[in-house]
Amino acid sequence: MSASTTPGPAPRPPAALDLSGRTALVTGAAGGIGRACTLRLSAAGARVRAVDLDAEGLADLVAASAAAPGRAPGTVEAYALDLTDLDAAERAAEGADILVNNAGLQLVRPIEDFPPEVFSRVLTVMLEAPFRLVRGALPRMYAQGWGRIVNISSVHGLRASPYKSAYVAAKHGLEGLSKVAALEGAAHGVTSNCVNPGYVRTPLVERQIADQAEAHGISPERVVSEVMLADSAVKRLVEPEEVAEAVAYLCGPHTSFVTGASLSMDGGWTAH
Repeated sequence: MSASTTPGPAPRPPAALDLSGRTALVTGAAGGIGRACTLRLSAAGARVRAVDLDAEGLADLVAASAAAPGRAPGTVEAYALDLTDLDAAERAAEGADILVNNAGLQLVRPIEDFPPEVFSRVLTVMLEAPFRLVRGALPRMYAQGWGRIVNISSVHGLRASPYKSAYVAAKHGLEGLSKVAALEGAAHGVTSNCVNPGYVRTPLVERQIADQAEAHGISPERVVSEVMLADSAVKRLVEPEEVAEAVAYLCGPHTSFVTGASLSMDGGWTAH
């Protein structure tokens, strides 16, 4: 393996964060960033509703949470849900104090070859569903004068790349939704922010490598070094646990003045 694909530094012990008594909802929780966020928020004491289509992955997540050292069983609740069922998504968010919109999907194709039905599904899961989840969560947050909305955006919420029309459009839309929620929620003690990682070591990114290789007509190894990490000053993938720490930071009591922001974790990509 090249240096560009080697894992990042081992995660440090989690910073002190007490979310006891809080209920969090994390979408796309069965793997990757969503799994890391679920475990991190649960470790901080939150009761987490783990939402995903992957029932088997959710079962594994619940077991992993229950088996963690010092962790009480039952802090993670599996919630198998298809986010294209927008009414069900809104209902699932009722009563949440913390909402992490993470679920996503990707297809790499030129616009002229991009299937319209896939474009529609990407925007439904990655933009319409977050809107409905926020809508479902806000009444509780407003009533208690406290809430945290964290949207897992991307460097592609700030920059575009070829062959990713649906994903880039959805992430740009999510950035706008997050800012509107921040402006409306400020008077109610609710913050709304985006976390914008570069390429994260997840199954979603790993599946992209083959698609990118075909789209660009290059080898998978060159996709990592010449496409994924071309604009990153830090030549490695982001680890899911690093993203989870950024999410945890935004959920803490010390970040009540951080809202409407986009926290870049892109290795310097947007510094160009």
